[in-house]
Amino acid sequence: MREIVLDTETTGLDPLRGDRLVEIGCVEIFNRMPTGQTFHRYINPERDMPEEAFAVHGLSGEFLADKPVFAQVVDEFIEFIGDAPLVIHNASFDVGFINAELGRLSRPAIVRERLVDTLLLARRKHPGVSNRLDDLCSRYAIDNSRRTKHGALLDAELLAEVYIDLIGARQSQLILTENVAARAHTAGDTPRRQRTVPLAPRLTEAEQIAHREFVATLGDKPIWAEFSSDAS
Repeated sequence: MREIVLDTETTGLDPLRGDRLVEIGCVEIFNRMPTGQTFHRYINPERDMPEEAFAVHGLSGEFLADKPVFAQVVDEFIEFIGDAPLVIHNASFDVGFINAELGRLSRPAIVRERLVDTLLLARRKHPGVSNRLDDLCSRYAIDNSRRTKHGALLDAELLAEVYIDLIGARQSQLILTENVAARAHTAGDTPRRQRTVPLAPRLTEAEQIAHREFVATLGDKPIWAEFSSDAS
């Protein structure tokens, strides 16, 4: 099954008050394994960057000034995500911004049924504790040392690892690998069945004599001698 792990960065917290997308990062996973396929775009929000948002992700208005606007990347984005389920941490936040951008372009919104909210999954599995992405990385021993600031693609990559652990898929893969290795080891220890009646030789006596004469021309220790029944 194909799924897309998605994260965004924005100019603020509320798309209904003029806040806009500034970055989208997506990671493709197939059967709960990352495929290496990603989608990543910086987006010109066509407005200023508040200091509070800059402190979170470090994307300045100057940096984003020459980046494409959402209308220029929307087709690539929609093609990449296709109809796959979207795995998002606190999905209502990210999808709220994406749907606001889609709405400005009169494009269909992303429906709630497509969403897999890892924050809700984490709260069910780990109630009563903090379930931020950093907390989950620590809980599942996932290296997030590169995450000095928020970044959409890096956060999507980390979330993909968290998601696999959160739903127990990594443990299932480990058990499957161990079972396959055990079966291979057992198969190697199984005695081979022997024929009760040997197969009749397919070579004529003349062909065998010709082969021995040919081997004799190959030197003192030809490799064929190791397989010859009359080798000394």
